[in-house]
Amino acid sequence: MQTNTLPVDVRPESWTGRFDGDGAEHRRWWQAIAPYDAAADGDATARTRPAVVVGFCSDEGVRRNKGRTGAAAAPAAIRAALGPLAYHLDRSVFDAGDVVVEGEALEEGQQRAGTVVSALLDAGNLTVVLGGGHETAFASYLGVAGSSSVTSGKRLGVLNLDAHFDLRDAAVPSSGTPFLQMARAEAAAGRELQYAVVGISEANNTRTLFDTADRLGVKYLLDEDCSAEAVSEFVASFLAGIDVLYLTIDLDVLPAATAPGVSAPAAYGVSLPVISAVCRQVAASGKLLHLDVAELNPEFDVDSRTAKVAARLVNTLLG
Repeated sequence: MQTNTLPVDVRPESWTGRFDGDGAEHRRWWQAIAPYDAAADGDATARTRPAVVVGFCSDEGVRRNKGRTGAAAAPAAIRAALGPLAYHLDRSVFDAGDVVVEGEALEEGQQRAGTVVSALLDAGNLTVVLGGGHETAFASYLGVAGSSSVTSGKRLGVLNLDAHFDLRDAAVPSSGTPFLQMARAEAAAGRELQYAVVGISEANNTRTLFDTADRLGVKYLLDEDCSAEAVSEFVASFLAGIDVLYLTIDLDVLPAATAPGVSAPAAYGVSLPVISAVCRQVAASGKLLHLDVAELNPEFDVDSRTAKVAARLVNTLLG
């Protein structure tokens, strides 16, 4: 049997959780998930194609962006929160292990993570990256843009649930630069980045960032305008203009009371019911190609509250 030959640094470990019995009616995530094996690769066109989880253990981008470091420990925390959840999915889920950014070697780590994501996508899987700071997004983009799903000519859209544009023009890439990096990479490939953001905090994005967003044609909704109806219409309009979607969730889009364990807790934020509804809408669209969750910082979490929210959103997206 072919085994996992992906260039990961840490092989998947056994998950744990509450035990109620061995039958399907008792199954939880920790009982359902299995180490990734290429023999389990699926059909890229199937609604319930297998999902593969990959950890991206990095907070170098956050450090460069002068944020609160600690996000490198997030993949383990999200797995721990996912493990006890009841498993109601109609798809198989696998764990491919972690890519670890060592020291300041962010760019090299992003390249390796991109290689992993591309291979998994091309093998017919839905990919799920557990970050990591939001530098995770550029690693995800490298994987998505390098896959046949995009290089075959399908229109890619990037939907970001985030309080920040992350379009900073800086000399060194960081957690604040990934979407400007994407825009430049798309331009170099003769394409225009289709980028939309739900939850932008006007108070936490400078005029320069708004000007950059306008210049690039970024579509966005301010956090104060994120009613359930407005967000649903915004997301539907964005989905209508693309063929495949990369969804990225920066957990600081949520109010600080809901997601305290992030680098930059939100004073306002978008409510969890609205963010969860976006996840259901995206999952139902049939266009979801890849997703990631970023910016969980377990060091600042309260009762694993933010990790549990992250796990719940991943569970919703794969349902």
